[in-house]
Amino acid sequence: MTDTNTPRTPHTHRLIVLDMAGTTVADGGLVERAFERAAERLGVEPGSADHATKLQYVRDTMGESKISVFRHLFGAEDLAQRANSAFEQAYGELVDGGLIAPIPGAREAVEKLRADGRTVVLTTGFARVTQDAILDALGWQGLADLTLCPADAGGRGRPYPDMVLAAFLRTGAVADVRDTVVAGDTAYDMLSGVRAGAGIVAGVLTGAHDRAALTEHGATHVLASVAELPALLDGEPGA
Repeated sequence: MTDTNTPRTPHTHRLIVLDMAGTTVADGGLVERAFERAAERLGVEPGSADHATKLQYVRDTMGESKISVFRHLFGAEDLAQRANSAFEQAYGELVDGGLIAPIPGAREAVEKLRADGRTVVLTTGFARVTQDAILDALGWQGLADLTLCPADAGGRGRPYPDMVLAAFLRTGAVADVRDTVVAGDTAYDMLSGVRAGAGIVAGVLTGAHDRAALTEHGATHVLASVAELPALLDGEPGA
């Protein structure tokens, strides 16, 4: 058990766990578009009340592991797996079509954080195949020290703390989980950071949720974008 009274040296936030879509990657609403394609393939009629209800749930749970979303929406595991596969295929097709881009300043932020001696981990609620497709499309393979998807952390994505804790365990970058920084654009990103015990949980306003939602779910800071994160950390005592 962590002793919260243990003194720590200043400027110790050396592990940075960043979300991808909406935080470091601008996907222009591809999640919704991919969901609509997947839902149609499973017989959900576009324009129907069922379609509208399911789409709203997708919006409300941005940041959550996609297979978990489909388990909620379709119930039976075989249908959830079919929906997830269709979604990942549709999203991949949209990515291949050049419909994603970096959040302005995101790559530079990651490079600055690493140049400052920090360890950066990119996380996603997508499957590994989709995460790799995004990284390939942006030329980001190797940009971060580590990339993680829910399967890399035992299968549970956000709002569980598992990916943050997996980053903590796999990198060994810090000795205390409080020296971890989590940044993301959704309420679930904030919850996962809080539940993992991260010392800084930074919400960004480039994605799904607004300042009120981010703060309500535990953000310690709210930034206009991830591009502001290096400056925030540079302002720590001892920086």
